[in-house]
Amino acid sequence: MYTTSENTTTIIVALIALGILGWGYYRAKPYGKTGILAWLQSVVLMAPWLLFFALFAAGIYLNLVLIIFLLIACTGLYIYLGKQLRIIAAQEAENKPDISPITNSLQESSSEEKTQLENLDKTENGEQKKAETVEFIPIPTEDLQKVKDIFGVDTFFATETIPYQEGAIFKGNLRGEAETVHGKLSATLTEKLGDRYRLFLLEGPEAKPVVIILPSKNDPKSATTSQKILAVILLIMTIATSFEAGGLLLGFDFFNQPMRYQEALPVVIGLWIVLGGHEIAHQVLAKRHNVRFSWPFFLPAWQIGSFGSVNRFESLIPSRKVLFDVAFAGPAAGGIISLAMLLGGLLLSQEGSLFQMPSEFFKASVLVGTLARAILGPAVHQNIVDVHPLAIIGWLGLVITAINLMPAGQLDGGRIVQAVYGRRVAGRATLFTFIVLAIASLVNPLALYWAVIILVLQRNLERPCLNELTEPDDARAALCLLALFLAIATLFPLTPGLAGKLGIGG
Repeated sequence: MYTTSENTTTIIVALIALGILGWGYYRAKPYGKTGILAWLQSVVLMAPWLLFFALFAAGIYLNLVLIIFLLIACTGLYIYLGKQLRIIAAQEAENKPDISPITNSLQESSSEEKTQLENLDKTENGEQKKAETVEFIPIPTEDLQKVKDIFGVDTFFATETIPYQEGAIFKGNLRGEAETVHGKLSATLTEKLGDRYRLFLLEGPEAKPVVIILPSKNDPKSATTSQKILAVILLIMTIATSFEAGGLLLGFDFFNQPMRYQEALPVVIGLWIVLGGHEIAHQVLAKRHNVRFSWPFFLPAWQIGSFGSVNRFESLIPSRKVLFDVAFAGPAAGGIISLAMLLGGLLLSQEGSLFQMPSEFFKASVLVGTLARAILGPAVHQNIVDVHPLAIIGWLGLVITAINLMPAGQLDGGRIVQAVYGRRVAGRATLFTFIVLAIASLVNPLALYWAVIILVLQRNLERPCLNELTEPDDARAALCLLALFLAIATLFPLTPGLAGKLGIGG
């Protein structure tokens, strides 16, 4: 049975969720049909989880098939509502009168705009340069005139030119679909000036499109020899910690007994299938979209072998869709492989399996505990449960994947959120994640480790895409939310009340 505190927590969570929905409706109502449809999308996304927890609090349990059905149905409805929104937006765009040109009497760029635009110019390690310490040579007059000639009334009607670093900012009116306009302007720029300049299409702080031209010499650089050597060193260290993690699972210290490496080898191979699948998926999607993705810099870990890896783009990113695809591919591949291993291991588990795990193991994750209860049944009632090695490897892989899906900075999760929701939301998500990790570090040293990693290495957002205006489609947005939910379900432990209801540990 639920305790009083758990009932109170459930009620508070429900009230917060309903409050968010009510506030969203209040904000959406003034926008008419478009606003209501957007609000309904948020309702559809929250509905299955509100229903699940409401029924759970009432003592009614939905099986896994019903939960999956709800998710699929809501995802389909979410995509349908998104298509309706696009249809309405297209109709409204056709009925709108032409926007009058912006005159030269516009005010100077605000500090917020300057901050946003300066994010384009980053050093190799991702740190923002300080404009006051760097002298920039303005774009040559001849080149500037050729750049101005690429604009037209059917693409982007430029009304103001602002010198910016070694290029220029052009304010004006967008006269077509952002993706089409960016393609035309980029192609014309290449015809006139070759590969010397890059064209960025961004949204300014006034919610109006701006075009920024910068020299191609500012493109991201490929990894240096020293960086590649560091990547190899980290790879070797991670292989060593993978053997150590495998040895600890089998009850011995690999570094003290290295001759027993063969015993730990199956665990190491399984773990590296997950890590390798993750990295290969990144590289395959990057190659498909014709962008360069760096070698992985693995993060060794004594507890689970590795915390995954960090990578960086070595070329400019064409669009937010490409950013999403490349960032999502790794966790998708690693997560699918890990989940398959976990399910296979649980199905193969029987009395006498290699690992004897305490039932507390299953309480450490909502996802793992729920799947274990569904597949192993009464076996999880015992204090010690016999488990097949594949289940352990799958669980480790899910943890690694979930950690990399944290919505912060240039982690995969941070890039996914940036691609779907934009830079402003991604920045807030990064700050929120850092605060949560800082609080969690009071009881879990692992959270402190990741707070430091994010603060030192990954706190900056990914640099803006060449076309920052075109948003990913609704299917990608739904996948983003699903990935974040599964990451939370993997990392969050079962409450004592829920573990008791599931019968884990008796």
